Amino acid sequence: MGVIQRLSESLANKIAAGEVVERPASVVKELAENAIDAGATSVKIDIEEGGLKAIKVTDNGRGFAPEDCLIAFERHATSKIHEDSDLFHIHTLGFRGEALPSIAAVSYLELKTSDGVNSGTHLVLQGGHVIQSGHTQSRKGTEITVSRLFYNTPARLKYLKSIHTELGKITDVVDRMALSYPHVRFILTHDDGKAVFQTNGSGELSHVLASIYGIRTAKAAVPFSGDSMDFHIEGLAVHPQISRAGRQYVYIFVNDRFIRNYPIFNSILEGYHTLLMVGRYPICAIHIKMDPSLIDVNVHPAKLEARISKEKDLCELITKTIREAFHRQRLIPSVDTRERQLRPQNTQQAMDFSPDVAIGPDLSDDHAPFFSSDMQSISGEEIFPEQVHESGAEESVENESYHQTATTTEAADLNGFSDDHIQSNEEPEPARRMPKLYPIGQMHGTYIFAQNEEGLYIIDQHAAQERINYEYYREKVGENAREVQELLVPMTFEFSDSEYETVMEYHDYLKEIGLDFEPFGERSLIVRSHPTWMPKGREPQLIEDTVQQLIEGGKVSIKKLREDLAKMMSCKRAIKANHYLRPDEIQALLDSLSKAKDPFTCPHGRPVLVHFTPYEMEKMFKRVQ
Repeated sequence: MGVIQRLSESLANKIAAGEVVERPASVVKELAENAIDAGATSVKIDIEEGGLKAIKVTDNGRGFAPEDCLIAFERHATSKIHEDSDLFHIHTLGFRGEALPSIAAVSYLELKTSDGVNSGTHLVLQGGHVIQSGHTQSRKGTEITVSRLFYNTPARLKYLKSIHTELGKITDVVDRMALSYPHVRFILTHDDGKAVFQTNGSGELSHVLASIYGIRTAKAAVPFSGDSMDFHIEGLAVHPQISRAGRQYVYIFVNDRFIRNYPIFNSILEGYHTLLMVGRYPICAIHIKMDPSLIDVNVHPAKLEARISKEKDLCELITKTIREAFHRQRLIPSVDTRERQLRPQNTQQAMDFSPDVAIGPDLSDDHAPFFSSDMQSISGEEIFPEQVHESGAEESVENESYHQTATTTEAADLNGFSDDHIQSNEEPEPARRMPKLYPIGQMHGTYIFAQNEEGLYIIDQHAAQERINYEYYREKVGENAREVQELLVPMTFEFSDSEYETVMEYHDYLKEIGLDFEPFGERSLIVRSHPTWMPKGREPQLIEDTVQQLIEGGKVSIKKLREDLAKMMSCKRAIKANHYLRPDEIQALLDSLSKAKDPFTCPHGRPVLVHFTPYEMEKMFKRVQ
């Protein structure tokens, strides 16, 4: 006698429920998606005890016709696809016909629905079996109540978390649905109807972002949009100074479906590029529209992953669009991010710095700190006119402390603050991103003070030169036509076996950037030339560092290697803390910084400068209340 037999309908439904219904949040997701597919413009979700006791989802969609109610709870029964070809043109969130029977199989479920034409239908199911049926009011729409979830699957029940954890998971689902469908009004309540989250259904993505993260974050969101032959993208990318430690605040929607996609996620991070600190992630919501034939959403039980055709082209479009959106913004963090009101004229309009204030140890005249004794004479106008500028920053980013003492070589590097240091930035931009700054002085050989009519600016000199150097080296390392310096005496380098193999693997790339390694005995290589842009006296060290980048990174992409090299060289050549600058050196640094493409952060995402508005200064000194 054979041992293979068909599973019972009840057991099959429980197994399917294990894939579709993981926790109360899964129930909310499936029922809310059904409401959206039914054309609902309002979805109300009532939760009791984190969904462990009851979940009720009410919508104003099309509702069920009476003859469809029973069949809707059979496996693989759906109105959304009819033949094989429909799988390649999915326009709805649901299409498998598994959600309702899977949920009903592991709970008590009550359905009240009407299509607005016929009388309403009322069903009660226990464990997937109908135990009661009848009529109800004919209000158009559907109300589904799920209670005692997992009552008949105790193994799943015991792995659920606390009420607060499950409510948090539900809130995440509703957040995603609201960001995906800003024109739909969502209301989420918990225990006794207490409102947890709601949106107005205005269709504005920024309104939904404000409901989730607050008004200040929504105001700091930069809109972006872009098109190609196959894709249309649009969304909001929040100011990089408002960042998070987790990845879950990046929302990706393809044809209004939330998905997780690692290449797209990375392309969004590339759009922020050096604006974010290491280990920090942005808040961003992106909507991607494409022909349904270019995406396969039937590759994951919960439809959270998808395969996208022409994914590389899409990622390039996303990176380019977000980067261009930030290039049109001034990304200077302000010290105080609270909303400010315009204030009446103040009698004192300038701050007086005494010229004999000491800010550091006694130095020679060439390196003495300096201050302007007449702050109004710099621009010929009042320094603090009655002007208020909103700032998008909500969270400050801590600066690293640098305690190295400047060396003679570092002082010589200041000669790099010339106009030709950033040759790629000579084209005029439609709007000046970096404000014109007038230097005031320097504090502790580390921070430069400057001002203009918009207030006071503090510049981290190390981060500023890092940014300047980074853009210079990023261009140089990526140049096609390269000049090399021939060496009279070749430089010899010795490596271990594994290091030697790595260098030889990347031999062609190293030759491209001007480093032509030749074998010279066992595990030894010589270099007969190097790029002319390598600083004099540091060639061996930079060559060793370049090879070390290859060894540590293993098989890295050429693009990433170039990026890492530019960051490494920019940091090594930047002036450090406790290095006092002459007035002309300060001015040269600010001039070069103003020509950078992204002057607001160093290559590692730390802020280069912060801004104090006149109002913030007056608040600190209690001149305004």
